[in-house]
Amino acid sequence: MKYRLLKYNILAFAVLLLAGCNDDFLERYPLDRISNETFWNTENDLAVYNNSLYDLARNDDNVPILMAHDDGFDSHRYGIWYTDEFTDNIAPRHSRHNRYQQVRSGKHNVPSGTQWYGYKGWNFVRAINVGMDNYDRAQIDRAAINKYKAEAQLFRGWFYADKVSKFGDAPWVDTELNVDSEELYASRTPREEVMANVLADLTFAAENLPDDWGDGGGPGRINRWAALLVKSRVCLFEGTWRKYHGGSNADMWLQEAAAAAKELIDDGPYELYSTGDPENDYNAIHQITADLTGVPEVMYWRRYELGIFTNHVQSYHRGYNGGATKSLVEDYLCTDGLPITLSPLYQGDAQIEDVFVNRDPRLRQTILHPDDVLKYGYGNFDTRPYPRLRGMEGGQTIETGYHIIKVFDPGTAYATYNTSNTPAITLRYGEALLNYAEAMAELGTITQDDLDLSINALRDRVGMPHLDMNNVPVDPRYVDDGVSPLIVEIRRERRVELFMEGFRYDDLRRWKQGKKLENPDYGIRWDEAAQARYEKANVVSSMVDGVPYVDIYQGTDWANPEFDESKHYLWPIPLSAISQNPNIQQNPGW
Repeated sequence: MKYRLLKYNILAFAVLLLAGCNDDFLERYPLDRISNETFWNTENDLAVYNNSLYDLARNDDNVPILMAHDDGFDSHRYGIWYTDEFTDNIAPRHSRHNRYQQVRSGKHNVPSGTQWYGYKGWNFVRAINVGMDNYDRAQIDRAAINKYKAEAQLFRGWFYADKVSKFGDAPWVDTELNVDSEELYASRTPREEVMANVLADLTFAAENLPDDWGDGGGPGRINRWAALLVKSRVCLFEGTWRKYHGGSNADMWLQEAAAAAKELIDDGPYELYSTGDPENDYNAIHQITADLTGVPEVMYWRRYELGIFTNHVQSYHRGYNGGATKSLVEDYLCTDGLPITLSPLYQGDAQIEDVFVNRDPRLRQTILHPDDVLKYGYGNFDTRPYPRLRGMEGGQTIETGYHIIKVFDPGTAYATYNTSNTPAITLRYGEALLNYAEAMAELGTITQDDLDLSINALRDRVGMPHLDMNNVPVDPRYVDDGVSPLIVEIRRERRVELFMEGFRYDDLRRWKQGKKLENPDYGIRWDEAAQARYEKANVVSSMVDGVPYVDIYQGTDWANPEFDESKHYLWPIPLSAISQNPNIQQNPGW
């Protein structure tokens, strides 16, 4: 940047020497600073401009697409690890996470201003469109211009897909606006029109981004393979939304999702991380190290570095998440490939150690087994017995009894405030396998080869039996979901594999399974033996099929969760937005 400023200063000086008394000099652009009129010339100019888009996208609240961890104090509330708190996966009780509890329980109302991850971030779209209006001015070859346009269009399509998923119709804008632009007061653009533009953006990105930017160490810039993963994610959401909520061309979107994922699987340079150690490999890529460069499954991540950009997420996460839920834990299969409702191997949950016996190894690599405290350094290598529930003296206490260790790192969890370099995985290859399997299953064209390529590859990593199309278990808990047992199992695999990576809330909404959020959140079994074991725990319990369990929200504002099918699949538009432009109009039911 110093060199750039020097270059412009020298140029300004030269012009002053040559200008003399030329009256036209007063008409010229100021040359002591970079202006829009003089900027868009070289490939470096385009790269520098697009760097600003990455910078804007670091605000996960305003631009919730490249989700990672916000910095500083905001590490406690905005980020990829927290969004499962909108769902039946995690049960927070901390007051700073009230927003997650409100939405999860269906007790949120029309806000006066913008809510978390809400109807905002439009300055990001404006920044993209400024670039789109100017990239073609660069004096470089078309392929070079197109890769920066593709980068911007990926961001624009991804951003709009997020807005559509939350709010339905959205104001599509694809050129720079000013204070007098009529579009500022226009109605929201219909969902199907917006998503057609989103698909065009994502397709252009997937066709024009380079396979590798050649920019050295990670995370670098987003490449074509990452664009394919984003495209598969967005198209899968839209295809299943239209299939279950109504809308045109659902199959087209599912075909686009499958094709994007398959191209990545067949031609991309990524693979599942596996060393042949099924008891540790799943957890290994989430055992946070400062640098994820070279991890073959990690496609994009966010780097943090002391003195530049840091976070405090490990400390906040261990204290605020409340723990995983009984619902999540019970979805892990037994080692015979059967759900706990069908498997003779299931040992029950009379004590927490029983929960892990004969279960998918991912369970013990996600939820803390009492014997693994020192293995993972939980509670800063605490020697007290775990789990520890709210009210117990000392150690790390939680609400549910199911401590999350999938991403736990004791070094950064107990570091000085905002000095941590805990990275975040934004895109990983495992998702592509799940997207492909689900899209093909929803299309009704999936084969055993497809399952072996996708779901069974994930199971191979942890030594689990394959999913066999000709012998799919029928879990009685899900027979009323309105889908085939095969789709049930693919959805289960997605929940288990992608736990705490930002998918569950969107998945439940696109599947039209919001009613699952009416089920209360429970923790561990809470019989007399548990009360004696967890002395001084300050919890309450409720009966579930005649057995007592910790009832997380009993006695709070979030008890008795509700989900109104007529409104809760979309979020409300803030009153501030409607007051500025009444043509926006509120979403149905709000």
